Amino acid sequence: MADTSNLSNQLRRTLLLKIISNKEPKPEDVDSVVELTSSRIVELLQAQSMTFYLVQGSNIIFKHVYYSPTLFGGSKDKEKEFEDKREKLLELQLPLSTGVVGRVIEQEKPVFFSMSKEATRPMFNMFKDTGFEVTSMLTVPLIGSKCIGAIQVLNKEPDAPHKEFRRDDLKVLEEVAEYTAPLIQRLTDPKYEMGDEVTAKYISRFTNCPLVTSEDEFEMDEKLLEVVGDAVIQRTGVFPTKQVTPSSVAALMINPYDYQNREAFYNATEMSVEDVYVAPASLIEKLMKQYFKVESQQEKLQQEGDSDMAGLMDVIGAEYDITKKDGEDQSFEEESAPIVTLANRIVEDAYIQGASDIHVEPQENDLLVRYRIDGVCQEKLRLPKAVSGALVARYKVMSELDIAEKRLPQDGRIVFKKFTKRNIDIDLRVATGPMNFGEKVVMRILDKTKSALPITALGFSNENLVKYRELIKQPYGMILHCGPTGSGKSMTLFSALREIATPDINIQTAEDPIEYTIPGINQMQMHKQIGLDFARALRAYLRMDPDIILVGEIRDQETASIAVEAALTGHLLLSTLHTNDAPSTVARFTDMGIEPFMISASMLVVCAQRLMRRVCKSCRVEYYPEGNELQVIQRALGKDWDPKPIYKMSETGCNKCNGVGMKGRVGIHELMANNEDLTRAINEAKETADLKRIAMRSGMKTLHQDAVLKVDEGMTTLLEAVSTVPPDMITIDEKKPSPAPA
Repeated sequence: MADTSNLSNQLRRTLLLKIISNKEPKPEDVDSVVELTSSRIVELLQAQSMTFYLVQGSNIIFKHVYYSPTLFGGSKDKEKEFEDKREKLLELQLPLSTGVVGRVIEQEKPVFFSMSKEATRPMFNMFKDTGFEVTSMLTVPLIGSKCIGAIQVLNKEPDAPHKEFRRDDLKVLEEVAEYTAPLIQRLTDPKYEMGDEVTAKYISRFTNCPLVTSEDEFEMDEKLLEVVGDAVIQRTGVFPTKQVTPSSVAALMINPYDYQNREAFYNATEMSVEDVYVAPASLIEKLMKQYFKVESQQEKLQQEGDSDMAGLMDVIGAEYDITKKDGEDQSFEEESAPIVTLANRIVEDAYIQGASDIHVEPQENDLLVRYRIDGVCQEKLRLPKAVSGALVARYKVMSELDIAEKRLPQDGRIVFKKFTKRNIDIDLRVATGPMNFGEKVVMRILDKTKSALPITALGFSNENLVKYRELIKQPYGMILHCGPTGSGKSMTLFSALREIATPDINIQTAEDPIEYTIPGINQMQMHKQIGLDFARALRAYLRMDPDIILVGEIRDQETASIAVEAALTGHLLLSTLHTNDAPSTVARFTDMGIEPFMISASMLVVCAQRLMRRVCKSCRVEYYPEGNELQVIQRALGKDWDPKPIYKMSETGCNKCNGVGMKGRVGIHELMANNEDLTRAINEAKETADLKRIAMRSGMKTLHQDAVLKVDEGMTTLLEAVSTVPPDMITIDEKKPSPAPA
């Protein structure tokens, strides 16, 4: 066991940055946390043996086992005996209710035994299990949002000041468990949200820096703040509180190991950070508001009236007088100041409100602006009809389209960073088209600061996630995602690539447009104007030694034929197409002229998906389903589903969901993995309904079933689930065991 003081600072810095950054955790991150925690416990308690348990499904696993050298007293045979025992324990799984540890996890209460306590002496018949006599033991639960495991220590070291563990030791172990459990849950469960105070507490403990959670806990030198200025503090994340020497300060930081920003602070102020205190991000943000009146971008726009579109019109109207009625003398041009400002403010406001698309729609008497937020279009602004031509022309200028051409649809792209002074780095995919009252503009927001989400954060059920992860690691075959525009197909594909991308494989993509940039992947932008389409890119890729190919969409016979050929010749091919569900994909390929035997031979899995709105966690209303609602759930999840509370949206909503009652979206999936039964049915040209029935018998959960499963898990409402995907028309009389994926 390596002592904490001897652990690499680089390892600790990397781990802390991983915790702070919300990036996808890896299994080794959990191992690092457990090792850091275990070494810390042994150091603090002088424990002779320590075991770190985690709950995994319905079992308890041994995540880390430590034996002190004092147990084998220099004997090589004894040392090997304990090492062999440790290796066996690390492979062992126990039922949840087993022994003292099982009781601690089940009851979420610590257990403290000591041989000096007469009442506990009968509890120590443990020699057969441990291989040594146990004189004292502490076992405490690891509790985040639920109990995820336990920590157990046995016996004090022979040279420890006290021969047995005491109540003080129990408090120390409980404290370590308190700040470690949420972190481990954060690393193992992507749905778990770890508060910044818990994060700060963990960082404080493992950097040995004092923790500050309130401004009452330190002195503030306001003159020092004036000298340093808010720009330096915002850029470096170092918030100075007082001057220690003429050339050094005491400061608050989220991560004391961020030496790059500490160096940047020194370069800007010529003062080094001598004493550093760990503070939650919320406290530093609060202090910035208090002493500098610095607000977040969202709050700034709200203050200016930008987040409320009515407020935006008041600002613009008062400043530029663009609210004159139709017919009055107005000379708007696409380059005029009011139109430029209005065009920018609409995009900025949509981005801050989390919109995915902006619709600028000319009506008979006015101009309507709508945002698509969480998959639903919401009216945000009505402008005078006279503004329509100039605003549409402005967006066409920004996207380098022909403003004189108003009769034909056009496509373009806006690099918004060129047109705004705010720190908003987004691109907009622009489409224009002639409508009956003028040209309409639709802009899809592509946030360049966001990358593909971890595959664990896409809403896959545990069963589907395990199956999908196995399939994307296959060496060849075809993986298809189907669903309407905006159903998250591209995000899922790029999350899959992000998971399997390694330096030893060549991944090439053909996209229109490139939405997510992933390091180590070769991405090609399609240009139809010069003849570069998906089919041509695919043909080129087959001569460029690829291991994995991603094609943005299969929409014609030529692309489909080359895709199947690639999948049959040793390549893993990923793509999308538009069908309603997974079994319909076979008919779609058949319609494009692909022989059934080639479809069955090349297809690994088809994943149909949708995005469904989440119910707001802050204002959702709990109730018991009855009548038709109960029947819908039991039909989807099985008659043995036990009635329990589910959620519906609040009628009034709350501040967090802007009064809507729903906030955010989650994916639902229908995963049809190929197997012998499906291959036979495809080759026999069975109907889509028959394919669906066979897939369901093989264990496939339909879109509707997965949606209702999200209702059962409290993520959404039954009304939202049924409105997103109606109940299945096809049922099966019996379910057979799911065969292994082909």
